Formats: sequence, structure tokens, C-alpha cells
Amino acid sequence: MNIGDRVRLLHGKEEGIIRKISSSGRMQIEIEDGFIIPALKSELVLIHESEKQYFGEKPVEEKEIDTPLPISGTKDQGLYLAFLPINDQSLSLYLINDSRQPYLAHASEVFGTNQRTLLAATLNPGEAKKFDDRLLKEMDEWPAFLLRFIPIHNTLEKAIPAFERQLKMKPTQFFKHLSKAPRLDKTAYIFPLEQTTKELDIRALNQELDQIRPKPETPKAVKPSRSIDLHIEKLATDPKGMSNSEMLRVQLESFDRNLDQAIASGMDEITFIHGIGNGVLRKEIHKRLSQHQNIKYFQDTQKDQWGYGATLVRIS
Repeated sequence: MNIGDRVRLLHGKEEGIIRKISSSGRMQIEIEDGFIIPALKSELVLIHESEKQYFGEKPVEEKEIDTPLPISGTKDQGLYLAFLPINDQSLSLYLINDSRQPYLAHASEVFGTNQRTLLAATLNPGEAKKFDDRLLKEMDEWPAFLLRFIPIHNTLEKAIPAFERQLKMKPTQFFKHLSKAPRLDKTAYIFPLEQTTKELDIRALNQELDQIRPKPETPKAVKPSRSIDLHIEKLATDPKGMSNSEMLRVQLESFDRNLDQAIASGMDEITFIHGIGNGVLRKEIHKRLSQHQNIKYFQDTQKDQWGYGATLVRIS
């Protein structure tokens, strides 16, 4: 490849003419509109003269100018980063607020864990603020730009969350963003700053706090007695005024509670003393045990003491 050869980017759509070749092999390519972009030889493909004759010159495509709309939701903040060409070598950097919402804006460049502030100011609706100049040929060495925006609410209204955006410019993508800049009314390289990165909202803060807050310890299961007496006089202070259905409810609540505690605490067996009576309580207990997945088996027990008025439960 020599100066004057026409080439195209291997991983892009840009075409241009080689204007300069440095001793390190880095080339400067003049693309349409007279802009110069740096590229390595390995990133370029030579356009042969026979290819031009066969396919003809590639017609210049008309670019559609995207007209930014005013702010309409969380995905369209109406905020833009613009690179305005001064000449074929230099660019001026602007933050543009094409919305109805004023913001506190902070722009910085990032060097690893270090940052340097370029702008810290109020960005009013319809305002464009210049905050830096850059050389186009040094794009590969540009650090990443970190942009933060905090909305200013002068009245009591639904809050728009603060957000930030970090951008690292790459030549193969940078030159695809040429369009008319809102508020500047000039052609520039435009990057919309939608709210697509970390949002400083209440949910995010709560998630961070949840990671910091000590989690409450799960209380250990209370191990019940190996023998639980379900006679109503053992469970209620004044059973005389209770109906039969109320007595049964209290007895079954005690049965369920103690069975759950026995299982949770790792007991291998427990006995429930329910008496003989009319058999309603015994029948209901056996029904529940037969449907419980943690029960190995159950059987009537302690005939000598309770006359089959108790049930032994083996826990699996």
C-alpha cells in the first residue's frame, strides 16, 4: 500500500485514500468530508483499480439526519455528547441538553482508577456547553469519558433518577455517528446518552444496603417433649366455657405445632396423648399423619397406661 491508494476498513464501511504512512506502519486515511482517521495496515483492504472498473464508483449515500426529540421517558433523556469539527484535525466537545429538564452535569476522563474533571456545571434545557478540545489523530489515545447527570427538580414532581454513562471512542464506530447536532445546528458526531447504565435509584441503593445489613439469624427450632398431652384441660385455662369445635381446634393446633417442632429439631419419634373419648381427635390426628410426607409410620401405643388413648409417631 502506498500514499494515494484507495482503501476500505476491514471491519467497517468507511473508504478513503492513504494520505500519510508513518515509520511505525500507522496510516492516515482521508475519508469523505475530508476527515482524517488513523488505521493500521492490518485493518485496511486495498481497492484494486479493476474492482472500480467492474463495479463502478460507489455512489455516495445520503445520510438521514436524526432529529432528537424532547425528553419523553427514561430511555430518551434528550442529552447528547457531541464532537464538533473545527477543521480536519481538531474537534470541540459539547454536552447538549435537548430536553425540558435541567441537570447538574459532570464530565470527566478516566485513567484506570483515576479521573480528571472536565466540566461540572448546570446544564439548562436547550443549552449546549463546550468542555474540551481533542485532536482527531490522537483518538486511539483518548481516555474513556465518564458523564454523570443529576436532574434538578424545582417543584414537587415525579423524580427522574440520576444516571451515568461511560464512553470509549473507537475510530471504526465513531465516524458512523455523523449527523446534525441539536441546539448547535451544525454537523457533528453525536452520541445520545440514554439511561442504559447504572441508575442511582432507590432500588439500587436498597440492594446495596441489603448486602451490608447483617442478615437475621434463623431461630433454632424448639425441641418439644417426647410426650405431648392433648387433653383440653392441659391446653386451656378455662375449658368449661368452650364448645366442642373450639376444643378440637385448640387440640389440633397444639398437635400441628409440636409435630412441626419435632420434625424441625430432628427428633426421631414423638407421642401424642389424645385420650379415647368419642374418637374424633384420634381420627383427625391419624388422618393428618397419613398425609404427612415426613412421617415414617404411626401406631396406637401405651395401652397399659392410656388404653390406646395415645399415638406414637416415627419421624423419617
